[in-house]
Amino acid sequence: MTATWQHDKKSYIWMFLLVLVLVSNFVLYRSPISPMVLPEETKWVILGSLLDLAIVAPLLMLAISRKKKFSVKHFIILMAGGLIFARFLIPTKHFEPFVAVSYIGFAIEGLLVLLELTLLFMLVRYTPAIIHQVRTSDKSLLFSLPAVMEDKVRKHPIVQIIASEFLMVYYALSSWRKKPPIGEQYFTLHKNSSLIAFQMMLIHAIVIETVGIHWWLHEKSLWLSILVLILNVYTVVFFIGDIQVVRLNPVKMTDHHLYLSLGLAKKMVLSLDDIETITMDPNLLEKKIDTNTTIDFIAKDFEPVHPHMILELKKPCHATLFLGIEKKYTRVAIRLDNPKMFHEALKERISINNL
Repeated sequence: MTATWQHDKKSYIWMFLLVLVLVSNFVLYRSPISPMVLPEETKWVILGSLLDLAIVAPLLMLAISRKKKFSVKHFIILMAGGLIFARFLIPTKHFEPFVAVSYIGFAIEGLLVLLELTLLFMLVRYTPAIIHQVRTSDKSLLFSLPAVMEDKVRKHPIVQIIASEFLMVYYALSSWRKKPPIGEQYFTLHKNSSLIAFQMMLIHAIVIETVGIHWWLHEKSLWLSILVLILNVYTVVFFIGDIQVVRLNPVKMTDHHLYLSLGLAKKMVLSLDDIETITMDPNLLEKKIDTNTTIDFIAKDFEPVHPHMILELKKPCHATLFLGIEKKYTRVAIRLDNPKMFHEALKERISINNL
């Protein structure tokens, strides 16, 4: 608890320093007092601002993001962004001697855009191979598609986002004829909860709100009404896809792995060898979950619910969150429709693997 507070405290300090750097430069160039504080010879002042925005601010951003390792790639991207920001922040008459510096930022960002387009081209090129490999995989589409796309193209945020968006659209529009898998290796999470009913209520509320607000906004601002309409349609599609993912992807237990998911927002492939202990003590299960160290696969209900068990892991393991974002956890909290059967099957598989 103390260590976490100290870590958060450091982040707040970095955030304060970052805001101080940005605000001081804004006040220097874009405030009513700018003519009074700017000297006649601005060369060294501009140079200082460039150092602030291209060096100091990126370092502070990396510190805030809590990167365990210094990333040269992220630093270069942030540095280029700082140079471009300086080009628009500093008045042209003062920035003219350094205008060539801003071109470096534009060149770096342009190169990055070109690389992203190359990734998209590779994705289109390998689409037939991706489809074939997904169809022959024994995993569900939720788990197989992102893995195959990363294998054929590369692991990149753009690829992860495309995979996530495709899964959302597929499950929302093309999965209605599919039936949930059944068998001894599958365990559901949602049937004893109000998760799907709650999401259906949200969908109805959004649809009603869209019909009412869209026409009202249409008279006030055409573009704003279109934007709200697009966001609401996206949200409805997301919730429909989320419901289908919950229905069609129960927990799957194989001889060596546990496939966990709860909608589009979280999933995890967990090796049974990485499970150290299984916590079943009700007093411990009723404690508040630390979201920094524990990922929960608990279907939300109209009343507070607690996990049936917590899997304590031997080492931090990856989980995939919304839009392909990855995060490591050391504990996994689960609430199931048949916790006794799941617990017995899990203990049996772990004991067999430990032989």
